[in-house]
This record gives sequence, structure tokens and C-alpha cells, in this order.
Amino acid sequence: MPRFRLTVAYDGSAYSGWQRQDPPTGEVIRTVQATLEEVVSRVVGEPVVVHGASRTDAGVHAKGQVACFDYRGQVPVERLAAAINSRLPEDILIVDAAPAPEDFTPSCEAVTKQYSYTWAHGGKYGVLRPLFDRHFVAFSAYALNPAPMHEAAQCLVGTHDFLAFTKIDHGRETTVRTIHRCDVEGIDEHRLRIVVEGSGFLYNMVRIISGTLVEVGRGHREVEWVRSALDSLDRSQSGPTAPAQGLCLEWLRYPDERWRWTAGAP
Repeated sequence: MPRFRLTVAYDGSAYSGWQRQDPPTGEVIRTVQATLEEVVSRVVGEPVVVHGASRTDAGVHAKGQVACFDYRGQVPVERLAAAINSRLPEDILIVDAAPAPEDFTPSCEAVTKQYSYTWAHGGKYGVLRPLFDRHFVAFSAYALNPAPMHEAAQCLVGTHDFLAFTKIDHGRETTVRTIHRCDVEGIDEHRLRIVVEGSGFLYNMVRIISGTLVEVGRGHREVEWVRSALDSLDRSQSGPTAPAQGLCLEWLRYPDERWRWTAGAP
């Protein structure tokens, strides 16, 4: 059956994450996957299952989520994105739709992905918490120094066991992951962005990395504490889980050149 790839952007504020949830009580839970499946099924005229590359948490956003679905319909591929977008709620957008190989699997074939996490900081010194972009920026009342945060972030680059940086009941066979890049960039005097690129991530991993680096940025912890937390393999030794709204899935990269262009990927 023909397969189609979607590049999807969404504001995750009103959704309980990406993954469809079917509780036994029959309660309707709004997720990005379920919303897409309902709309795409109406557009193509047959039931479809939309498979995504990354299971983003409730409140997390995406600029370049990658998904796919199969169908035998007659909607021309060049009209597919527009047809789906015309029926989607305003907080989800199909950036692109294209044919894909029949064996293309978004979650398994991605070789690297990038997340960003944005902070507004310094409220104790007269900076107001975010208002108009509050769903996309986390807030720290403490002033944060990006320089030691960036230095501490380099401790996480490479292949490590990230057991201390995931939820205790993570459910994964292995907690070893490879981080290619972890940078802290000052946007202006009261905003900064953490950028993390890796081969794959554990549940809450980027949010815990962000919360850990903030402990360094506010001067509560030293740079070497991050290395100690990583080596401890103990979740209680790392920092808090940062709020969901500051996190965004930027892009995914695939080994085939046909898929490398996805939303912002170099």
C-alpha cells in the first residue's frame, strides 16, 4: 500500500502529548496523533493510522515532527498538505506531505533529532514573567548565567548512560544514549535557549537536562555537579524536570538524502 510522509508542526499547549490514548473508561483525550488520524481519515476517505517519530509530552511543541500513513486514495500528493490543513485545528499544521518508501518508519529510521528549550529569567530583578508567549517559554525568577550552563552541558556530550536523566519507571531496555550537541545560547539579557541534538532521547530526558542546567545557571550548583549526577545513575542526584512549555522538537534527520530537509535540519 502506498505510504506518505508528513512533516508536522504544532502548538502542544492544548494536547495531552503526541500519542493517541484510549482509556478503558471511554474518555476522550485530545492528542496530536488522534486529531491527525481523524482529520486525515476524512480527507482521504478511509481510516488511517498516523505513526509519528517522537512521542512528545503534554504541552510540548514541534516544528518538525515526522509522521507517516498508508492509503490507496486518489488525493494528489501535491494537494494533500493543503487538503489536510483546511480541516485541521489552527494549532496543528502540515508543513509538507510527500510519498515515502513503503518500509519507511519515522521512529526507527531517524539517525538524529534536535530539541530546543527556551527560558525567560530574572524575575526577581524586575523582569516580568512571559505573557503573550507563555505557552512556549519557561520562566525562572532567578537570573541565569548561560556561560557556566554551557560549560556544564558539555559533560553530557557523547555516549553515556542517562539513567539519572529520565523518569524512574522509564520502561526502556537501555538508558544509554548519544548526545551530539548540547549548547546554551543567550538570546538576550533575560532569555536563553538550550539546544540538544542526539541519536535518541529517554522519557523527560531533555526537560531534566534543562532543569539540571538551570541549577548551575542560577549559581545553586557547580559545573562539576552535572558530571557527578550523570555518573551516579541516580535520578535523585540530578535536577528537577523543567516545565513542558519551554520544549520544542525542532527537526529529525534521516540517512536518505530525500528526508534530510525536514523543518530546519541542516
